[in-house]
Amino acid sequence: MRTIKGIVTSTKMDKTIVVSVHTYKSHSKYKKRYRVTKKFYVHDENNTCKENDVVVIKESQPLSKLKRWALVEKLS
Repeated sequence: MRTIKGIVTSTKMDKTIVVSVHTYKSHSKYKKRYRVTKKFYVHDENNTCKENDVVVIKESQPLSKLKRWALVEKLS
């Protein structure tokens, strides 16, 4: 199972949070690094997270059309 650390962006849905994960890619020709942001829909069973929390998420079985990740722990 993959685990990823990210920041909670939205908590407006019930039992679902949106986590943004920033990674860096390198341009193939110019070799400059640039930041790429990806959003993950994460299952939060008890609605414990708030916006701007740092969380660890892991892959899980598909729970809905977009949710394929589950909350492991809340770091801050």
